[in-house]
Amino acid sequence: MSHSEESTARAAEDKSPARSRAEWVSFSLSLVILSAVVGLVLYRWVATKDQPPVISVTSDPEIRKVEGQFYLPYTVTNTGGGTAESVEITAQLVIAGEVEEEGFQNIDFLSEGEIKSGAFIFQHNPAQGKLILRATGYKLP
Repeated sequence: MSHSEESTARAAEDKSPARSRAEWVSFSLSLVILSAVVGLVLYRWVATKDQPPVISVTSDPEIRKVEGQFYLPYTVTNTGGGTAESVEITAQLVIAGEVEEEGFQNIDFLSEGEIKSGAFIFQHNPAQGKLILRATGYKLP
């Protein structure tokens, strides 16, 4: 092979083939999807920044009775923008105007949008009184 033939062969190898229309369309779609995901993550980060946790507690209406004790399931949800630590949940069972029983639960960590469940255990039937179930506090990480 002569020197000029080698140069021509190398030049042909060095040139990358032209991209097909399908490759450009795939690249463009990938770029749009990636940009949308990055944009949504950034928007969510900016929109929820500096918003405190919002803690809500709900009880399950189905109370279980096992060996003379009443189990009251509950769910705690953080609908706010931040994370809460040491979330304190209190349940009071009021019968005939008096607090008959009181229970406390502590949830170590509740991030934004997280839901956790548990149960309070009572000696008296919660259906026979008024139940007060609420979050009483948390601390920021």
